[in-house]
Amino acid sequence: MVFSTEGSGAVGALKTGSLGVSTMIAQLGLGFLLVLTTAGASAEDKSTPKLTRFDFAETHMGTSFNTVLYTEDEATARSASQAAFARIAALDAILSDYQPESELMRLCRQAGGPPVPVSDPLFTVLARAKAVYEQSDGAFDVTVAPVVRLWRRARRDQKMPDSDRLAEALALVGSDKLRLNPRAKTVQLTRPRMKLDLGGLAKGYAADEALRVLKSKGVTRALVAGAGDIVVGDPPPGRDGWTIGVAALNPGKDVPRRYVSLSNAAVSTAGDAEQFVEIDGKRYAHIVDPRTGLGVVNRSNVTVFARDGLTADSLDTAIYVLGPARGLPLVESTEGAAALIVRSSPKGEETIESRRLGQIRPAQPMTNEKPVLSRP
Repeated sequence: MVFSTEGSGAVGALKTGSLGVSTMIAQLGLGFLLVLTTAGASAEDKSTPKLTRFDFAETHMGTSFNTVLYTEDEATARSASQAAFARIAALDAILSDYQPESELMRLCRQAGGPPVPVSDPLFTVLARAKAVYEQSDGAFDVTVAPVVRLWRRARRDQKMPDSDRLAEALALVGSDKLRLNPRAKTVQLTRPRMKLDLGGLAKGYAADEALRVLKSKGVTRALVAGAGDIVVGDPPPGRDGWTIGVAALNPGKDVPRRYVSLSNAAVSTAGDAEQFVEIDGKRYAHIVDPRTGLGVVNRSNVTVFARDGLTADSLDTAIYVLGPARGLPLVESTEGAAALIVRSSPKGEETIESRRLGQIRPAQPMTNEKPVLSRP
């Protein structure tokens, strides 16, 4: 399993003679309350160099990306973090559907034409997207962009998308129309006017790549968070893992539902606490079901734990669209993955767990700090 279990656990680390525990509690994106705890050096680690926590933030991919890392000096931390942010910026220039001259948008402008050679990052993300499309029976589909654009306008205008335009957009949706050639590293969009939206997995991949850059600089005790996607490396000094709180269905009102301790893993949440629209008394999420062209109406939070951000980021969206009955088999079939689903039901909030969720080490929040949780 990806989730580390050695050591005394998060609670034990706080109880066994730490020399001045400092705590930072910060919200780092959709669905997660991140609790970072630095314990003082224990007897067995006095001979190791003293590591200090450094925090950095930059805006990329339309959201705040945060890095938290432990190094011996600020110069190392700053240099490594700048390299990680540079990698995220480079990926934004490749994967963005907001930047007109991104590689993704240049590919979309060639829809209906012959296969197009693409970069390794774009091919990697599209290959994973198509795999999840097939595994989810179309519930996750990056070709849904034409429909998503209609729903963005619907949220602004507070009215349903025009039925004729929705039907035209749906005719362009389907990753069976997306052809990938792994040997030649080419991509073909077989229908004119097809568009791609990588919002369901680009941030998770960017977080993966940023952590990889940090490790290449010798910084292994690190965390990268972009919106709702968090990827962690080795744990902070004196700890068994990074303590992460999973948000409740109403994160602005309720405390996190549970806390877990993770190392060398990823976590991502899909939810609709803020991004939704109510039309004629019905609530539609910003996440669109590619098979129907409609915003999802069953309110829930889906949190996925996985070995990497690309997997966690794509699976949470797929499961959110599928619902528990069909979504849980998807996460169970993914090695090293687990899921927690909190949804609204006629009887109130309902919690549903995947089989492997019990293998993730629990943690306790700090008792001397009031948790701060931003809305998704």
